[in-house]
Amino acid sequence: MKAKTFTCAWALLASCLLTQCKAPTQTAGSAAIPGEKISFSKQVLTDEFIAEGVAVGDVNNDGKTDVLAGAYWFEAPDWEKHELTTPQKFEYDKGYSNAFVSHTMDVNLDGWLDFVRVGFPGQEVLWFENPKQEQGHWKQHLIHETLGNESAGFFDVDGDGKMDILGGDSPTGQMVWFKAPVSADNLEWQRFAISEEKSPGTEPFSHGLGMGDMNKDGRLDVIITEGWWEAPADPRESGWVFHKAALGEPAAQMYVHDFDGDGDQDVVSSSAHQLGIWWHEQVTDGQGSPNWKTHLIADKFTQTHGLDLTDMNSDGQPDLVTGKRYFAHMGKDPGEYESAVLYWYEFKPGATPAWVPHLVDDDSGVGVEVDVLDISGDGMKDIVVANKKGVFVFEQKAH
Repeated sequence: MKAKTFTCAWALLASCLLTQCKAPTQTAGSAAIPGEKISFSKQVLTDEFIAEGVAVGDVNNDGKTDVLAGAYWFEAPDWEKHELTTPQKFEYDKGYSNAFVSHTMDVNLDGWLDFVRVGFPGQEVLWFENPKQEQGHWKQHLIHETLGNESAGFFDVDGDGKMDILGGDSPTGQMVWFKAPVSADNLEWQRFAISEEKSPGTEPFSHGLGMGDMNKDGRLDVIITEGWWEAPADPRESGWVFHKAALGEPAAQMYVHDFDGDGDQDVVSSSAHQLGIWWHEQVTDGQGSPNWKTHLIADKFTQTHGLDLTDMNSDGQPDLVTGKRYFAHMGKDPGEYESAVLYWYEFKPGATPAWVPHLVDDDSGVGVEVDVLDISGDGMKDIVVANKKGVFVFEQKAH
């Protein structure tokens, strides 16, 4: 759901930015920090349920990173709340919001960041035009009437340095992407179909989506739990070849990395509504065909509906950030009444990789995405989330 969130193979695609194309990079001059020494200060921007996704960016061009969620933007550094559109009332135990995955980008190329918002699964995608500090609500524009898959979001599909939108086109059942405008004279988002009609992973409530270079040919492929579509040389071409693969249970965001260091790509995912965080090892049979073996990373809590892959402690390794999506199904999922925890998992590489859990907070959790970035400008990664408990910034403390 922004920056977002996204998913690239480390060595080949280190130039990818953000979310759902994020590569962990070590801050210049920084040293690796032992995981047990990392701690955070919690800032509650609101305790209202206003959105299940969040975005960040410098809204007013003052050099500070602001937070956007649902109908509001929160002005750094004191997080003053401003309306950007008409708010609606949402109740955590009775339904959902109209704001899932979100992102900031300069859509109309006027030098000001706009707000792009994916609504409830299967419904509209909108962008809100930054009024350049003028008073009043932001002008609303429709990108597409419907977008499926609960982890639909923002990826640089064509490698032009600007985020595009990837998800399922619910009426046709195709996996599609919408290319962001490249000219202020034409603000139409171009639609490109990846798959055939009625393809897996495209329904409004499909779970599990990501991008990464699965076959190490330097191109970003599209990943779902049932397999992956191989990117052609020109991603605008239709009919990407689909490769079936057993990549786990219904998931949130999915990422690609060679976790065991054996030279081929693996996949990491987390259970959206049940229990489990896994890495899926790519193994090759005697005939050279790839198979997949799933390994459990953690099962401390359920509903890990938002997942990020990022370097939290400046050691150059891809850690995980996730947590419980509180009341994801209004009390019907396993463990819904347990604490809304937020964790990061420190990656320990090797032939048998391991992840060390570190608790960040026990009363916030995640929504349908997680934003991890240096929001304070001190060279350390911070965490931003929005969910049914509110909107939160976790700023990493100096060590």
